[in-house]
Amino acid sequence: MPMSVEPPPVRLLDQLRQQIRYLHYSIRTEEAYVHWVRAFVHFHDLRHPADLGRDAVQAFLGWLATEQQVSVSTHKQALSALLFLYQKVLQLPVPWMSDVNRPQRAPRLPVVLSHDEVARVLAALPDEHRLFGQLLYGTGMRLLEGLRLRIKDIEFERRAIIVREGKGAKDRVVMLPASLEQPLRHQLLAAQALWSADRAAGVAGVQVPNALDRKYPRAPLSWTWFWVFPQAVLSVDPRGAGLRRHHQLEQPFQRAFKRALQAAGIHKPATPHTLRHSFATHLLLAGYDIRTVQELLGHSDVSTTMIYTHVLKLGGGAVRSPVDNLMTLSPVPAQPSAPAAGPAPAPAPWPGGGPVRPPRPPRAREPAGAYTVTRCCPPTPNCTAAAATAS
Repeated sequence: MPMSVEPPPVRLLDQLRQQIRYLHYSIRTEEAYVHWVRAFVHFHDLRHPADLGRDAVQAFLGWLATEQQVSVSTHKQALSALLFLYQKVLQLPVPWMSDVNRPQRAPRLPVVLSHDEVARVLAALPDEHRLFGQLLYGTGMRLLEGLRLRIKDIEFERRAIIVREGKGAKDRVVMLPASLEQPLRHQLLAAQALWSADRAAGVAGVQVPNALDRKYPRAPLSWTWFWVFPQAVLSVDPRGAGLRRHHQLEQPFQRAFKRALQAAGIHKPATPHTLRHSFATHLLLAGYDIRTVQELLGHSDVSTTMIYTHVLKLGGGAVRSPVDNLMTLSPVPAQPSAPAAGPAPAPAPWPGGGPVRPPRPPRAREPAGAYTVTRCCPPTPNCTAAAATAS
């Protein structure tokens, strides 16, 4: 009887990947969680996390905060990865996880560019990135939302762009700027040339979500699912689907945006995400209500959108400084000092010569309740009666 061979145990990081994909988390979440679990294991000299507890987690997070000086958001991401590891992968009870200190992120105002600064940055972008930058500012999309646009998401008749699976896996509709309609049509022609070359070369096609390629095997090869901004070269799928056409990556545009800031002479810590902040702020300055801006940005809570109202107050968009009112007034000339006491100077002669006219005596004040009616026309019975009544 042949001996049964037990399969080798699944590695910890492979278990982590399987559980993340089972819960349909994004590829970015998978990469981040794998990174932090690997760092946690190496920090404790390759000991298995099942043999570690609260003190080990506290020590690792403390090392990140004190030695590595990571930001609050990075600290919380590492904590979320470890919490996912213990609860979802190892399935261990972690009642001590509530005792782990969780840093609180202080509210920060976003960096916003003015209309003039946005125009200068977009003009300084190279030709291959300018349309994409204009689209981010004109619609308020996030960087990855714009890169993941497909042909089917552009609706020229409705003047609309459909953002699929944005942050939180939510869909929303944004406007298609009228000034970008023709440039987008030219971009689609360039993308169609790449699509035709891929079909002629027998390339596997593009990635489609949720195993759609098994239900519709020709979907990855169709023009409908092709990228609006495809990458110029083929790349290997990170989840083992082989060589295929991917959308453009973030790093080339991020580097081009940084160089455009320097060329435009703008000294602000701006990133491509700043175009989204500027989009929301400029809409509020134009008078659009906060609910409309919330829907265009895809925020679940209006309190997230309210941060841009603080930017308006800080930038002077709604409040005029009182010192500006002083600058509009003409300066008041200094009054000459009073002369010293002494004999009154003699009055100056009149320009026509002759004797000096004596000063006019002060006019006697009229008694209270009396006034004089001056007539500019011949007296009438009404005027006479009014004068008699007044006196």
